[in-house]
Amino acid sequence: MPTLQQEIIEELKVKPVINPKEEIRRTIDFLKSYMKKHTFLKSMVLGISGGQDSTLGGKLAQMAVDELNEESGNDTYSFIAVRLPYGVQFDEDDCQDALNFIQPTKIYTVNIKDAVDASKKALDLSGITLTDFAKGNEKARERMKVQYSIAAMHNGVVLGTDHAAEAITGFYTKFGDGAADLVPLFRLNKRQGKELLKVLDCPEHLYMKIPTADLEEDRPAVPDEIALGVTYDHIDDYLEGKEIPSEPREKIEGYFNRTKHKRNLPITVFDDFWK
Repeated sequence: MPTLQQEIIEELKVKPVINPKEEIRRTIDFLKSYMKKHTFLKSMVLGISGGQDSTLGGKLAQMAVDELNEESGNDTYSFIAVRLPYGVQFDEDDCQDALNFIQPTKIYTVNIKDAVDASKKALDLSGITLTDFAKGNEKARERMKVQYSIAAMHNGVVLGTDHAAEAITGFYTKFGDGAADLVPLFRLNKRQGKELLKVLDCPEHLYMKIPTADLEEDRPAVPDEIALGVTYDHIDDYLEGKEIPSEPREKIEGYFNRTKHKRNLPITVFDDFWK
């Protein structure tokens, strides 16, 4: 009988070793095939945060768009990068470096502060006071709402940056950054994403920076590993089938079991999650 670790690895489709060039090609072909099959689609949309995952997703999307346009002989397709700061983002320089690396077809900047603050005010007037953590989820959902609005006006599909090291812990906002049409990084862990970016000649500081969701104002830019209480090295080792110490193993498996609902569509009477 397979262990829970083996079941998780199978569910998330993680390989213990990858060939970065093959995975780059695989992702680009996946995106191109989807766009060709759904002929009404003309763009791909992704929010660019200045971190590793959106930088990788954006670069691969732009590469796919460039190939589609070259093959069609025109500029039918576009990749739309969206900057979605709440006020002024502390690492805005990294965001601009990521955009320079990606070279997106189009760039939009939508500051979500007014929308999020208006939502919080409306809830306050209704007698509902959001915690700082809950307000962070409001930010994530507002960002995804904006991306879908932009996609709707550009015959677009929304990309997500979820990968195996996030999926296993559920470290994303349900119906926020966890909502998307396509997740091209699915199957890769954090370490493997770095390997792809190295091959793509990405500026090192963009994938070596400390990962942070930066959603909480009480704890600005708190590192993911602090928030999770487990390192990405331990998560990646686990996903690659390696033995790790019992404490991080228990935390990782606990996160996986508690966040199953995030990795599934809304639950119906025919599902067994509620029993």
